[in-house]
Amino acid sequence: MRRTVIGVVGLLVVGLVGCGGRQDAASTDSGGDVTCDVATDTRVGIATGNATGVYFALGNAYAEQIGAAGGKVKATAAETGASVQNIQQVVAGTYNVAFSLADTAADAINGTGSFTSKQPVAALARIHTNYTQVIVRKAAGIKDVAGMRGKRVSTGSPKSGTEVIANRVLTAAGLDPAKDISAQKLDLTKTVDGVKDGSIDALFWSGGLPTPGITDLLTTSAGKVEFLDITGVLPDLQKINPVYETGTIPAATYKTAADVPTVIVPNFLLVRDDLDPNVACVLTKVLFDRKAQLEQANAAAKEITLDKARKTDPVPLHRGAVKALDDLGAPQ
Repeated sequence: MRRTVIGVVGLLVVGLVGCGGRQDAASTDSGGDVTCDVATDTRVGIATGNATGVYFALGNAYAEQIGAAGGKVKATAAETGASVQNIQQVVAGTYNVAFSLADTAADAINGTGSFTSKQPVAALARIHTNYTQVIVRKAAGIKDVAGMRGKRVSTGSPKSGTEVIANRVLTAAGLDPAKDISAQKLDLTKTVDGVKDGSIDALFWSGGLPTPGITDLLTTSAGKVEFLDITGVLPDLQKINPVYETGTIPAATYKTAADVPTVIVPNFLLVRDDLDPNVACVLTKVLFDRKAQLEQANAAAKEITLDKARKTDPVPLHRGAVKALDDLGAPQ
C-alpha cells in the first residue's frame, strides 16, 4: 500500500514538472494593460473547417506560423464542421480561436439563427472573403435554385456556415430546405465524391478562392458540372443580414469559360471575449506579420489586409486585437 501511494505521488510530481508552467490560453482577462507580452508557455487550439477547404489550409498554416514566430505561444489546428460548430466550441473552451463566416458570427453576437442566446465572442480581425459556390451536374437539368426541387442537394456539414447560407438561399428561392429537396448534409470531400459518382445533383459550398476540393471536382469532372448564378436571391438574403454582397469568381480561379457572379460573405477570426488580451494581441500580430507565409498555403490569404482588419461589425474587436492593430498601424 505504501509503495502504491509513493508511486502515485511520484507520478503527480512528474506531471506537474512536465507542465513546465504551461498556461491555459482560456485564462480570463484580468483587466490590466495590454503589453502583447506572453511570458508563459501557452498553447491554443484553432477550429478550422473541412479538410479540403480554405479554413483548414489557412488554419494549419496559421498554427505553424504562430509557432515559428518564436514566442511563448504555440498552436494546433483541427478539422471541424466550421462556423456554427466552431463558435460553439470556442465558447465551450474546446478551442481558443475560430474561423467563422460573418453572418454566423453576427447570429452568435445577436443570439439569433443557430444560437438561442448571445454568445461571448469577439474578433481578432476580418480576414478573407467566402464565395458561395453552387455547382450542379449538367445531367440533373438544374437551371436555377428553384430547379433544385426534388433533387439531391448537399447543403454542407451540419452546423457549418455553408449550411446556414445554403438553407437561406433555398428559402429565398421559395423552397423549404427540410421538405423540397433531398438534403445531403455532407462535408466537402464526401460531397465532391457524391457529385462525381452521380449520387448528388447539386452542392453548396461557402469558401475562399481557390478551394482545393472544388478545384478537384472541376478538374476531374470538366464538362459534366457547371456553376449556378444565385445572385437573383441576393435582395432577400440582404433582408436577413446586410453582410451579404455580390461578388465574382474569376474565370482564372477554376479555369471556367467565364467569370461566375455569386454571393459573398467576409470571414472573421473569433475568440472568447475574455481571452487573455496579451495572447489575443500576439495571435493578431502573427496574422499580419507572417501574411506572406500564409499566402503560400492558400491564395485566399492575399485578402487579409490591415485596411479591412477592423471591419468586423457587429462583432466587437477583442481589446488585445485592438492593441495589435494599433501597433501595426491599421486604419480606424
